[in-house]
Amino acid sequence: AFLIVLCPTINRWFIIYTCCPPVSLFCYTCVFPAVSPLDCIRFPLKCPPGQLCLSSQAAGQKGDLRVVLYEKSCVLPALCGVTGEKYALGLNFTFINECCNTHLCNAAGPPAGPPFWTALLPLLALGSAR
Repeated sequence: AFLIVLCPTINRWFIIYTCCPPVSLFCYTCVFPAVSPLDCIRFPLKCPPGQLCLSSQAAGQKGDLRVVLYEKSCVLPALCGVTGEKYALGLNFTFINECCNTHLCNAAGPPAGPPFWTALLPLLALGSAR
């Protein structure tokens, strides 16, 4: 497709080629909260045109228990690079949104600490000791 535009200051016509309509990306998704980035790679989704792939990590702590949650989805570019807080599972989580712009680019998760279930082992041990 193309546009024909008149520049009145120099009285010339220009042809502007508009190559491509906005592309719809395919991104991995998971529903917040997922306790492992691997929970997300089974669910690719076609995003609405103009959206990017999101990979978000949220960390929360209560006493000695530290929990890291992951979220992947499609998102508007305005939400990329945003940090903030979410409330889930009775904890306040600090999150950061990172975006990318190629198909399924949000597959890899950031390096994580020990798996979520290892944080639960001391709690389970206390319950079985009673």
